[in-house]
Amino acid sequence: MKRFLPLLPPFSSFPLPSFLLSFLFSFPLHAQPIMVDICVYGGTSAGVMAAVSASRLGKTVVLIEPGNHLGGLSAGGLGATDIGNKMAVTGLARDFYRRIGTQYGHLEQWTFEPHVAENVFRTYLREAKITPLMNYRLRAVQKTGDRLTAITLEPASGGAESRAVRAKQFIDCSYEGDLMAQAGVSYAVGREANAQYGETWNGVQHHNKHQFPDGVDPYNVPGHPESGLLWGIGSDTLPPNGTGDRAVQAYNYRMCLTDDPANRVPIARPDRYDSTKYELLLRQLRQKAATELTWNLMHFVAMPNRKTDINNCGGFSTDMIGANHTYPEASYAERAQIIRAHEDYTKGLFYFIGHDPRMPLHLRNEMLRWGYPKDEYADNQHFSHQLYIREARRMVGEYVMTQANCEGSLNVPDGIGMAAYTMDSHNCQRLVVRNATGVPTVQNEGDVQVGGFGPYPISYRALVPKTREISNLLVPVCLSASHIAYGSIRMEPVFMVLAQSAAMAAAQAIDQNVTVQRIDIAQLQRTLRNNPMLNGSRPERLLDNDDSKAVQTTGTWERVMKGGKYGTSALVSAGTGAVRFTAAGLLPGRYRVLLYNPTRQGGGGNPDQVGVQTDKAEAVQVRIFDGGKNWKVSVNQQLHNNDWLNLGTYVVKTGAAPFVEITATEAKQPTVADAVLFLPVN
Repeated sequence: MKRFLPLLPPFSSFPLPSFLLSFLFSFPLHAQPIMVDICVYGGTSAGVMAAVSASRLGKTVVLIEPGNHLGGLSAGGLGATDIGNKMAVTGLARDFYRRIGTQYGHLEQWTFEPHVAENVFRTYLREAKITPLMNYRLRAVQKTGDRLTAITLEPASGGAESRAVRAKQFIDCSYEGDLMAQAGVSYAVGREANAQYGETWNGVQHHNKHQFPDGVDPYNVPGHPESGLLWGIGSDTLPPNGTGDRAVQAYNYRMCLTDDPANRVPIARPDRYDSTKYELLLRQLRQKAATELTWNLMHFVAMPNRKTDINNCGGFSTDMIGANHTYPEASYAERAQIIRAHEDYTKGLFYFIGHDPRMPLHLRNEMLRWGYPKDEYADNQHFSHQLYIREARRMVGEYVMTQANCEGSLNVPDGIGMAAYTMDSHNCQRLVVRNATGVPTVQNEGDVQVGGFGPYPISYRALVPKTREISNLLVPVCLSASHIAYGSIRMEPVFMVLAQSAAMAAAQAIDQNVTVQRIDIAQLQRTLRNNPMLNGSRPERLLDNDDSKAVQTTGTWERVMKGGKYGTSALVSAGTGAVRFTAAGLLPGRYRVLLYNPTRQGGGGNPDQVGVQTDKAEAVQVRIFDGGKNWKVSVNQQLHNNDWLNLGTYVVKTGAAPFVEITATEAKQPTVADAVLFLPVN
């Protein structure tokens, strides 16, 4: 009978000696152990992609999810995908957004409803013949030397037997990094001091973004410190910018609400409602001029079918600042309390805005338009099942991604995925600061939003532990990065990309009989490039106007950064000329050729929410060369904005490189050139 090391809350970051691993035990297991090649812990979006990738590579796999739902935050309300640059999304992650698109009549779509996303994730698993092990969470690990050999699982909600899983390779796809921590892998929690990695945006950061207006009194009785601080304000003193600490950026729920009366459940007074939690909101509103009292207490992003993805906005909003600092290393019971507190806070906030008579009438009326959607989260009273764990543990692995990687001053040769989002951190704490006149005022601290850089590669070494710690574990979610670099990397599409790479690396390690630290990275990179769907199909070719090797221009074109561009920019004609997108080395075969049609001045990423755009040409001439013959089509760029325009299907022949050429004339409205896609028809 095998015995296993128990999980002792709070979770520890320190590896236990090997003699303790063999001496300590938990309890006998009655069910037969699950025996697989690859064990994936965490049914997040990354976990699903890792499991599917492993299966497509011919490996046996088990996917373990402690909760009732798959897809993590991608199915939990974050329907407004944080991307930075769509060109950085590759492989199965790009396929995910294509499958979402088919649900709404488009090639791909980056805004979606929660249940649509979860159905897509379940479809992936059905196709791969993977039955996820739901409602089981990690209890203990078993190690032999530097190898994980097995894990034990306990039922998350009672009523089932404990289970054991034995595997050759393990992948931790949880948002918390629980498997990583229990395996004895080094990790960090909180913010490093700027000096640790030579950064400027790490550590304490006190700035004006998502901030209270000056003069909001922090005390229960205004002007009287002896009365105590209002709810939600900490008693710490603000340290200098760049100081390291263990503060964690705020969590929240990315809320899906609807204003459709036929699908709307009214927001009722929640259990455990406490209106005193929202006194700061009232004081914030009173401090602003009357002309500023607009509907800007939350960031509403429209989703299909009259739904929302709501995010934090301003000084007091959906972020529950300072309430999560113990979450990364907390026990399961303590985490459940923190999650419940966030749920109570969010439900109470919505109810308070809509019903408290002290709120401005126009804000109450606006809030009352919205309710919980009947067709979402039916098993959780139509409220999201997934708290936004923006950051928990971060591995300290073979390589640590830092600000220098994000900004491009330091590049890596072993890139196995791209990130492209700004360095982003939400506020970490709320405290009292004296303003310029010495008056105590409420201030948030920790918000950083710094961009201006293009896509950059993520090192494979950031996915693996240090060599002497664990030799058969990969960590694509709680990967090795400083706090501020993680703020750029921590996006759902990137997690999916890295999870696919992790599964491919695990399969290689099995096939080559080596540790994950010693796989052939060049081989991994070739597979990612040449077989991104892991099914042997011809790879597609996506060409962007910023690719100087593939794109040539004649005439005068302006490079613009605004609008619904596909990458970081688009080209707009300033007269006559042409833009040619050349697909050198494209494999022969049938391809559907598409042209991306961005808006010029915005419009978001949802093609259903963009109407006719009359600031573009309505008869653009496009030439398609298939390697042997020219074809001509005309497209109307005023229609189907932020969407792909179908140019037809062509047989690419062996010979000269195929291309798509867009010609601008001296028409009244300008022509836009952004991206071209050669999509294989298999």
